[in-house]
Amino acid sequence: MYSLKPAVLVLENGTVYHGEAFGAETDAVFELVFNTSMTGYQEICTDPSYRGQGVLFTVPHVGNVGVNLEDIEARVPQVSALVVRSISHGYSNWRADEELSTWLARYNVPGISGVDTRAITRVLRQVGTLKAAISTRGTSEEELLAMARNWPGLDGRDMVTEVTCPEPFTWTGDLADHWITQSGHQGGAHQDGAKTLYHVVLFDFGAKRNILRHLSARGAEVTVVPAHTTAEQVFAMKPDGVMLSNGPGDPAGLPYAAETVRKIIERDIPVFGICLGHQLIAMALGGKTARLKFGHHSGNHPVQDVRTKKVYVTAQNHNYRVVTESLAAADSEYESEITHISLNDGSVEGLRLLHKPVYCVQFHPEAAPGPHDAHDLFAPFFTLMEASK
Repeated sequence: MYSLKPAVLVLENGTVYHGEAFGAETDAVFELVFNTSMTGYQEICTDPSYRGQGVLFTVPHVGNVGVNLEDIEARVPQVSALVVRSISHGYSNWRADEELSTWLARYNVPGISGVDTRAITRVLRQVGTLKAAISTRGTSEEELLAMARNWPGLDGRDMVTEVTCPEPFTWTGDLADHWITQSGHQGGAHQDGAKTLYHVVLFDFGAKRNILRHLSARGAEVTVVPAHTTAEQVFAMKPDGVMLSNGPGDPAGLPYAAETVRKIIERDIPVFGICLGHQLIAMALGGKTARLKFGHHSGNHPVQDVRTKKVYVTAQNHNYRVVTESLAAADSEYESEITHISLNDGSVEGLRLLHKPVYCVQFHPEAAPGPHDAHDLFAPFFTLMEASK
């Protein structure tokens, strides 16, 4: 039997919500964003792109399948807090190891349930992303409001340094490998004796593990490198291709990464960027980024390939966008074209260079969670690497 403890959520606009606490007994301050995915809360909680953010789930019931050691995108939870309508303290799933609340408490992540998540979502839709503070240990509303309003937020900050790996390593797989199936490819890291076809250097700006699983499943040996790795260090590794991962925060806070990407583009090494990696490629070309009103966070965003008119249902998680006009105005020696657009708001969802083996997408073709529509977008990367051999 669980004893119910009070929790309070305060938005920077002064709105206060009272509910029941779960997870850790602590305070937290963050950007509050909403996610409309129906499933996949464990993958969302461990996605490094959510660093510095609290996630409100619009699905009414969270926690009913527990958590396990397989459905993770990072070693520990990355979200700052969870806001849900109803939390399940019991679970029913043969793969589950423990309940969600206990798992979050171990990593000092607080949560609040029993609040009107629909009402809060409407506030965020109307005014945009807001800073917020939560307490599950009795901190006053006045103190929480001051915390939220005084917190500097994420704009202009380098959040990548909080999630990137400390040193290079070779990916050897994890417990989730056998759950990845796509286009006839099975598994994550190579099985013993399997042939390595390509060497990929992956910049860890906060990489989700499913990116590594997809790369490895198609025949790549993946060397993961920290965000501050230089272009010269990458060249010394003699990769067949370079992958630029997703990651948290404002891309404008990463000028060093954009400069490294620019130097890599100068070579004819195939490059594939996802989410933050997409934004860094645009910045390397002289483009600009800007904050979205309330971001894209879910597994049901429609994106159109402007060349084929094919529509993908995609997983997305980003609060910033590439400014379309800045690409045309950029003084770049490399000609690029927009390949994908959002059918929700018309924002740029994909780019490619016309005379270099470089392309990128704003959404998440690796999913986890989300639809598998875009899995095949990994294939052109391997085609480019094969052509460059």
